[in-house]
Amino acid sequence: MTGATTPLGLGLVGCGGFGAFLLDAVAGLPGLRPVAVADPDPERAGALGQRHAVPALAGLDDLLAREDVDVVAIATPPATHAATAVAALRAGRHVLCEKPLATSARDAAAVAGEAERAGRALVVDHVLRYNPLLRAVERLTDEHLLARPRRFLFENDASDEDLGPDHWFWDREHSGGIFVEHGVHFFDAARALLGSDPVSVRATAVRRPDGGLVDMVSADVLHPGGVLASHLHSFTHAHRCERQLMRLDHGFAETRIEGWIPVRAEITAWTDEEGARAWERLPERTVALLHVDGFRPHGGERVSVAVRRDAGSPGPVRGRGELRSVPHQVRAVLDLGGGERKPYVYRESVRAAAADLLRVARDGGTPVADALAGLTSVAVAEAATRAADTGADQTVPGFHPKEPA
Repeated sequence: MTGATTPLGLGLVGCGGFGAFLLDAVAGLPGLRPVAVADPDPERAGALGQRHAVPALAGLDDLLAREDVDVVAIATPPATHAATAVAALRAGRHVLCEKPLATSARDAAAVAGEAERAGRALVVDHVLRYNPLLRAVERLTDEHLLARPRRFLFENDASDEDLGPDHWFWDREHSGGIFVEHGVHFFDAARALLGSDPVSVRATAVRRPDGGLVDMVSADVLHPGGVLASHLHSFTHAHRCERQLMRLDHGFAETRIEGWIPVRAEITAWTDEEGARAWERLPERTVALLHVDGFRPHGGERVSVAVRRDAGSPGPVRGRGELRSVPHQVRAVLDLGGGERKPYVYRESVRAAAADLLRVARDGGTPVADALAGLTSVAVAEAATRAADTGADQTVPGFHPKEPA
């Protein structure tokens, strides 16, 4: 194992498309150096190993036998995540795990508990946690320019062009199903932005017209205080027709965030004079507002704000029992460079997740996307799957990493 002042060695298990993407994303990150890759497909492992000038191994056991592997990055199919993470943690390694942390809450709790016992850093690749736009919304909420959202909505019209009927994505035994394989990103984002753990969920699953695969699911997740988060995932579109929208209702303001890898957010708010002046100063804070450790800005990020003073009457208005005088309308746009920047933002978000792991491995503390975040999102996804199967509302259980279910 390396010393405190030398880079941590990264071993990747899973050399498919995402594994290659992950290794490219973290290459050159200060404090981390790829030292080996592993995959049962020797051709795939060999090609990726050659690209990064590291040995190509047959599997996890070979990876863990190397003393220069300090961090294990897991980019294998979802059903293997839990066992791989547990083995790596028991071998004393830190873990960067592609979502989901596991395909069941029980297995996710076991991984979280193992990370606690091992005293090793575990980061789940919930990339939205490391996206500058969501981080900015969290900052604006902490500063009370935005109220804590009272409603969360995410609609995902995703592509199935590369998902043939025999793809592992459709097989629950391998993927956990749509809520688990893909929905965990957004269950976790809702938890972060709403600032609360979910309580219960009701859900629906829709099969294709021929009665075949389930390719559309929706879930309504209740959070404390009557806050509702609605999620819809539809894998039914051509690549060019994909659409995603996240909408946050802040009461006197609304945030709309585009793309499942978000690159643009638009905020519309009604405010008083003090609030209007604070919004107008926002462009001066662009760098700090969009900052995420480990995420390298490309220089094309922009924050623009327009205020229409006296767009409404100065008299007090009421919403959900709250009475306020908000005559001025604000429109703020946070732009990471347009749609063509999506691959860059995705890559840098993965890099930021790895940087977060390095911070915790070196200095201690809790990662932004920690084991509990991974566990909670899987618990919601599992409850949503059960709700869709049974037609009955399901309680989302509470967990603690030290107490596997």
